[in-house]
Amino acid sequence: MGFLTETVDGVRRRLERQPIDEAGLMALAIRMPPPRAFAARLWSAKAPAVIAEVKRSSPSAGRIADADPAARARVYEEAGAAAVSVLTEPVHFDGSLADLRAVHHATTVPVLRKDFLVHPAQLIEARVAGADAVLLIAAALSETELKAMLNAAQDLELGALVEAHSTDDLDKALGADAKVVGVNARDLESLEVDEDRALLLLRSVPEDRILVLESGISTRRQVERAMEAGAKAVLVGEALMRAEDPGAKLRELRGRG
Repeated sequence: MGFLTETVDGVRRRLERQPIDEAGLMALAIRMPPPRAFAARLWSAKAPAVIAEVKRSSPSAGRIADADPAARARVYEEAGAAAVSVLTEPVHFDGSLADLRAVHHATTVPVLRKDFLVHPAQLIEARVAGADAVLLIAAALSETELKAMLNAAQDLELGALVEAHSTDDLDKALGADAKVVGVNARDLESLEVDEDRALLLLRSVPEDRILVLESGISTRRQVERAMEAGAKAVLVGEALMRAEDPGAKLRELRGRG
């Protein structure tokens, strides 16, 4: 069993054992201020838009860095990040909804909840914690589930980044009419990265979508290659978290170093 399958199975089991209080959270969600516009921010940002990520650990890299999420997010925003991604998965990434809340309060840019989201209740949970957008992994959801999750996100006024790694994933994302499509260079089952394959997949996406290249990005040349393949934005985590000066690294990736 690969990493994604095992992790998603675990999330589904946990939600069965400990259901989220949808009604209670919705009562809070309807009192939240309007979310920051995720897709519009990526579209209007001067290319390349960078979604800068806060994460302490990952299954592929192990422990990456101990950093205060709010302080790191402020550095990202000051260096020109178009949005901030926050890992909230606790087991493999050492993240939490508390990290998401802290980043929301520390920044003015859109905040993306990055997790293994398989139930609409998790979207309400994200909204209440301060997310402006959510990551939906096409491979983790059936076509019916993906459409339902996108509809639920729209009802909550949340943006959605729909992630694909294969042509099947991409077909599912486009079939669900995803507006922001992320192509992940990392296979979430094997955790291996294939940047060339991801660039080929990017080139096959219709031009009317906002395209994001994810995973393994650490150099300006990689960003340039992504843009040449049609990406409007890149999502960068580990390279920024490991950098001695994350603000300078982000400016370098944006071509403003």
